Amino acid sequence: MESGNQTLAPKFILLGLSQEARLQPLLFWLFLSVYLITFIGNLLIIMAIITDSYLHTPMYFFLSNLSFADICFTSITVPKMLLNIQMQSKVITFEGCLYQMYFFMLFGGLDNFLLTAMAYDRFVAICHPLHYMVIMNPKFCGVLLLASWLLSILDSLLHTLMVLRLSFCTQLEIPHFFCELNQVIQLACSDTFLNELVIYFTAGLLGIIPLTGIVFSYCKIVTSVLKISSASGKYKAFSTCGSHLSVVSLFYGTGLGVYLSSAATENPRESAIASVMYTVVTPMLNPFIYSLRNKDIKQALVKLFN
Repeated sequence: MESGNQTLAPKFILLGLSQEARLQPLLFWLFLSVYLITFIGNLLIIMAIITDSYLHTPMYFFLSNLSFADICFTSITVPKMLLNIQMQSKVITFEGCLYQMYFFMLFGGLDNFLLTAMAYDRFVAICHPLHYMVIMNPKFCGVLLLASWLLSILDSLLHTLMVLRLSFCTQLEIPHFFCELNQVIQLACSDTFLNELVIYFTAGLLGIIPLTGIVFSYCKIVTSVLKISSASGKYKAFSTCGSHLSVVSLFYGTGLGVYLSSAATENPRESAIASVMYTVVTPMLNPFIYSLRNKDIKQALVKLFN
């Protein structure tokens, strides 16, 4: 490898959301508060589900795993950002950048697959209620969880290994607060066509297919609910999947919004600010959505505190 414009052990510079010194304390306390709320909120959801035997059902089994994934998802990026602000250092090693990319994609993908599994759970519960416990048995739920983990691990491992084949120049500034895959690839000196091809292929395969499954499940759910004659029956059926539908809308809505904003603007800093929605805000709001819209979670939290 040439020593003039390349390096064997590159170091990246995370420029963050803003380089203005007067905004750094505000960003630190804001993101620290959001991170603590996310961590504590999702941890309480997990503890409530574990301690309340009434919540030992497939729906809450997947919800507890979703909360765990959300904790890990934010823990990959926010603590490093807070450390950089506190230490007044924006450097991240190549190895640290790889680890951050790998686990960020892993838990982001896990979120995606868990939401799909939860949509299928609601589909079976409403469209096939008499066979619900037979279909959604513990073994099948375990298989769905294992498949979600394996697909997420393989996807993130593939992208990380693809980055390892690249060589990087000396200009390694990332206009983001974490090592985002696309931003890192753009800094490479070598040809990135294969990397971009893999990104588009996996995004289509592991993004569109789960989303299609969710949309299909809710189309079937709406069709079944509309056949219910009583208004109270319709309300009860819709209420069982209202929280999940809100989380799905928030997750895919913010993700799609960031993608569209990135395509519409050439300013990477604006894209970084927009990405805060799905990387930080969405995991923070999930516990509130489930605790405020779900009476079972409310009761379990009351028991937990008592």
